[in-house]
Amino acid sequence: MTEILNPENKLEEINHEKLLRKVLVMKNNGMRLAQMCSAFVDGKYELSYSFADDETYELQTLRVIVEPDTAIPSITEIYPYAFFYENEINELFGVNVKFINNDYHKKLYRIDVEAPFAKKEDK
Repeated sequence: MTEILNPENKLEEINHEKLLRKVLVMKNNGMRLAQMCSAFVDGKYELSYSFADDETYELQTLRVIVEPDTAIPSITEIYPYAFFYENEINELFGVNVKFINNDYHKKLYRIDVEAPFAKKEDK
């Protein structure tokens, strides 16, 4: 009979100034960056960084909520493949991500409108 797993999923809201330290803890704990996404809610950006444990299937998400003009540090020094996520949220939402390794300078996609997923009043 197959064992039924019930992994725990955790969500922790953190300040953007603690982001790099918390991401480094995830890396040191053997967690894999599973996804990163952005949403615009109530005039602020909600950035979600989800980390997976491939042995326990546990998922831990760090959520950073910032004003549109706040600069977010890149996590590409810790997780090099995060450059794709960071370029995407920079280009599509207008999130200011600083020091991205492999920065595409808003040329990742061929789009006609700058930051098409940002609210019109914030463009």
